[in-house]
Amino acid sequence: MVLAENITADQLAAARQGKARAIARLITQVESSAVAARLVVGALYPHTGQAHVVGITGPPGSGKSSLVNELAKAIRRDGRRVGIVAVDPSSPFTGGALLGDRVRMRDLAGDTGIFVRSMASRGSLGGLARSTAAVVKVLDAAGYGVILIETVGAGQAEVDIAAAAHTTIVLEAPGMGDDVQSIKAGILEIADILVVNKADQPGAGRTVKSLEMMLHLALPDVPPQDDGHHAPASAAPDGHETAAPPTGWAVPVLQTTATSGAGVAELLATIDRHRDHLRAGGGWAARERARSRAEIDHLLRDRLLDALTARVPSVERAALLEAVVARQLDPYSAADRLFTAAQGSPSSA
Repeated sequence: MVLAENITADQLAAARQGKARAIARLITQVESSAVAARLVVGALYPHTGQAHVVGITGPPGSGKSSLVNELAKAIRRDGRRVGIVAVDPSSPFTGGALLGDRVRMRDLAGDTGIFVRSMASRGSLGGLARSTAAVVKVLDAAGYGVILIETVGAGQAEVDIAAAAHTTIVLEAPGMGDDVQSIKAGILEIADILVVNKADQPGAGRTVKSLEMMLHLALPDVPPQDDGHHAPASAAPDGHETAAPPTGWAVPVLQTTATSGAGVAELLATIDRHRDHLRAGGGWAARERARSRAEIDHLLRDRLLDALTARVPSVERAALLEAVVARQLDPYSAADRLFTAAQGSPSSA
């Protein structure tokens, strides 16, 4: 039976049974169409909520993909199924993306307990793609107990991952410049676990000590909040709340070497310990609430922008832009006019 957008009940059932081909097709439809994403998530949502979502972020060159590769293999050795969502940056000029994570994770191929999906950011800020949350739900409903999200790695503004994951891992690597950069823009505060990767390189010990010092300065002890966190929820640059570390959780600084697998077992044990800590202390429900709030906000914003594009002719938008450039109109007044026009009837242009 075809539900809509070429999505069938059999396809949904096959995805829930963990069949890779059905999962891949659903994800493609979710990425390609907002209507399909709504239908798929609506059908699968009652079967979600079981997966432990782990976000991994950090600067380019810190070894995120290599560490995700080793972490996935360690999870599989425990007998658990793992889904990987790797977000790659899109070109601002062509819109294309290399999707190089598929190359870096090629040794995971052939394991039916691992599903890897590379996604293009397509201009989305915050390190994630527009449809990341929907893709995670497909993998959750398909029975993947751990879902690893690797962000773009574009810099210090990737705090959206804190609202999309239960556990957030921030990677650093020695020899990548001023260690103080880590503390800027909230990238340090979103970490549940800090990892110094490439620990076999010179300067790793200094990086660990710097991060430990920054943690002491950035996360002083404060009274617990009503949501069960030991620090107030922090505000991301876009105004969203991001979950602070839970009450009683001391953010650890671990060392790994992804190329050899050193430290990965300890990292996995810490991830599991953080999951258990969240579930035992009420932090899991608080983070689910924060994730849901952030997702609803994103969907509303996307729909408003889509409505604006549909209702206001491109010629009118271009004319307002030129008026702002020519200093004939200020940006606030232009936004007011666009907002008013978007509330009218759809344009036939």
